[in-house]
Amino acid sequence: MGQQTFTLIEEITRNDGSKYTEIANMIMNGRAELAAERHFIKEVRILQLNIPHSAHVVNYEDYINERYQVPEEDMDHWEEWKKDDKIMTDFNAVLKENHIS
Repeated sequence: MGQQTFTLIEEITRNDGSKYTEIANMIMNGRAELAAERHFIKEVRILQLNIPHSAHVVNYEDYINERYQVPEEDMDHWEEWKKDDKIMTDFNAVLKENHIS
């Protein structure tokens, strides 16, 4: 599916009720909705649309695009993106830039 450009911030609720925040786009949000319908996760909701395409977002896109693929519609599980300490600096900066804590 090529390089992903991230445009939103979403909150994903795992089946155990715990939540995490992710930077994604409408395609990934649609896949998360599908994962929720299939009970791989409990739910997903968009926290912020049309986030600015800052240097931190670009760094995060590069990190994720090098490591992960967009799940196909016939996916059989939900893969949570793991982040190392270095990329968490960019990730947290994006959340701060968009007033998400």
